[in-house]
Amino acid sequence: MERADALSLIRAHLPVSRETEARLDLYAEELRRWSRAKNLVGPETLSRLWVRHIADSAQVLASAPDARRWVDLGSGAGFPGLVVAILLADTQGADIRLVESNGRKCAFLRAAARQAKAPAAVHCERIESFVAGWHKPVDVVSARALAPLSKLLDLAGPLIEAGAIGVFHKGQDVERELTEASTCWKFSYKLIPSWTQSGSALVILRDCERKTA
Repeated sequence: MERADALSLIRAHLPVSRETEARLDLYAEELRRWSRAKNLVGPETLSRLWVRHIADSAQVLASAPDARRWVDLGSGAGFPGLVVAILLADTQGADIRLVESNGRKCAFLRAAARQAKAPAAVHCERIESFVAGWHKPVDVVSARALAPLSKLLDLAGPLIEAGAIGVFHKGQDVERELTEASTCWKFSYKLIPSWTQSGSALVILRDCERKTA
C-alpha cells in the first residue's frame, strides 16, 4: 500500500511509465539489500521508503520538469539525485551528477544506478572539490538533509551564480534559514509546499550573488 500511495503521489505530478516503475522497484530492492549490511538508511524509515524518501525526492523534478543537467550534493543513498536520474532515464540529454564523499555510499550509488540503468555519474569527492573543478553547464543543483541554507549557498553558490537553479528540501525552520542566508547572499526564491511532509517545503533559489562587505 505504501508503494502504491507513493506512485500515485508521483503520478499526480510527473509521468511514470511501467519501465520507470520497474526501475524504481529495482532501486528500492537494492537499497533494502545494501541497508541490511551497510546501514545506508535508518531501519525505522525503510518501512516508509516509498513515501518518505522516493516520493519526497521526486518532487524536486516536478519543480523543474524541463531540467536535464543536475548536480546533487551529498547524495547519500540517492535522495534526491538518483531518484531524479531514474525518473529521467528515458529522457534524451539527461545527465545527473551525484556528489558524495563517503566511499561506502558511492559504491552503493554506482551499483544502484547501474542496476536501474539510470543516467547518473557518481563523483566520490568532497563537495567543495567537485564544485571548484566543475565548469560545465548545470540546470539544477539539489540537496536534501545536507546543511542549513547559508551553508548550502556556500557550497552551491558558484553553480547557482553561473545560472543553475537551487532546489533544496527544507523543514519548518525554512523562514529562519532564509533570513540567515540573506545576511551574506542576495537571491530570489519561492517556496513550494512539500507533497509528503506537512510544514516542509522546497526552496527554489535563483539569481544568487554573494554580498560584498
